[in-house]
Amino acid sequence: MKLKNLLEGIDGIRPTAGEIPDKNISDVFFDSRRADSTGVFVCLRGSRSDGHLYAASAYERGCRFFVAERTLDLPSDAHVFLCTDTRLALAKMSDNLYAHPSRELFVIGITGTKGKTTTALMIYNILNAAGLPCGYIGTSGIDYGDFHIDAVNTTPESYVTQMYMRHMCLAGVKYLVMEVSSQALYMHRVHAVHFDTAVFTNLSIDHIGGSEHPNFEHYKDCKKSLFSDYGAKTVLLNADDGYADEMARAVPSGTKILRYALCSDADLHAATPTRYRASDSLGVSFSFTENGRKYEASLPFPGKFSVYNALATIGVCRECGVEMTEILRHLCTVRVAGRFELVNAMPNVTFVIDYAHNAVSLTSALETLRHYEPKRLVCLFGSVGGRTFGRRAELGRVAASMADFAILTSDNPDGEDPMQILGEIAAEFGENSCPYVTIPDRAEAIRYAVSIARAGDVFLLAGKGHERYQLIRGEKQPFCEKEILMEACRELSSIHQ
Repeated sequence: MKLKNLLEGIDGIRPTAGEIPDKNISDVFFDSRRADSTGVFVCLRGSRSDGHLYAASAYERGCRFFVAERTLDLPSDAHVFLCTDTRLALAKMSDNLYAHPSRELFVIGITGTKGKTTTALMIYNILNAAGLPCGYIGTSGIDYGDFHIDAVNTTPESYVTQMYMRHMCLAGVKYLVMEVSSQALYMHRVHAVHFDTAVFTNLSIDHIGGSEHPNFEHYKDCKKSLFSDYGAKTVLLNADDGYADEMARAVPSGTKILRYALCSDADLHAATPTRYRASDSLGVSFSFTENGRKYEASLPFPGKFSVYNALATIGVCRECGVEMTEILRHLCTVRVAGRFELVNAMPNVTFVIDYAHNAVSLTSALETLRHYEPKRLVCLFGSVGGRTFGRRAELGRVAASMADFAILTSDNPDGEDPMQILGEIAAEFGENSCPYVTIPDRAEAIRYAVSIARAGDVFLLAGKGHERYQLIRGEKQPFCEKEILMEACRELSSIHQ
């Protein structure tokens, strides 16, 4: 691709000297370790590092073309192009490089504080089961056909997103469902992506402070931009959420708006769900109406929040042309790893693995499990290191007041001392709180949970969900909660035998 074509559409882009050279470019780099003579290095400013500081390293590797927000101290044969925002530039350059792949896909974007992953993966599974080739980008990774790669962020950097969208097009994928995080919108990771349908699940306080959002208004406005700025032809809103009307007001005139709800008037309206318990799931059954017609549905996930996820899924799949009978047939069997995943590891004891990692989601998970009347409700959890510091006290207060027993342990401590994190959580346990123990090694904590399990108990292992690693001192160390749990139960069973 010609350099001038690669830079096309970037607002205010200008060379520091001369004209844009008539050069062919084959790649774009934002990591100086990948840079070479074939491409352009884009200097990104991040929360922990500044790409401008690595331009010299990219030059040493042969790169001679740079996009930056300020002048660079490089030899005279380096060509530097200045712009106001290199993240916007990277997104546009990546879209140009990969020939605008989102225009060849039906792209579904899902944003909200909770429910993004479950809803996205339900849509992904049902569309594929219905014969509509669908890809997925989100917290659980990138998936299409037989391909899978683990995720670094909920929504990848713009270059990665555009690259895999092009790969999906080449593989015959026609639909793509994406989790769109507030950070992705803030950092322009989905700039230049054309969305056909956008979904709002809910909104509550999260990701505030540190390297994330400066305040709740900023967090909310980033979410809202998905509905105002990305060209979606159809928007689905959870009408029961207090911010749904504000999101609706951001939608441009002429866009189709569909609402789903349990408590409000809506295009998809569900009745109060009924709980059921099977050998391999805790689920709900519910009835709902669409255009005045009533349907019955069942879902192998518990809780009212699962009904909201199901309604959003139904609405999106209907927009994709799937018949209701087919949606309902697949809905009752769909599974999402690490999202209220029931693990049959020990007779008469219920182990649930869930990604609940903030106060709202932990409250919802514990409330839901309490409805199944456990003999004891035990919560094993921790909190991540290096960010979202306020989340720790909130998690502690929820577990202290809602569980019968708590096991405080590590989540992804990263560079922090795990005992410091657990101490901040434990500070919320007082005289009237449930009893607790502190076991910083999460594998040891899981084995302890298995050792104290009794018939009728329900254990919630919260925070890790689908993740197959622990982040410790900057390294992702292999860690699969489900495998550790199953192994601990097998060891205990062999001892008893």
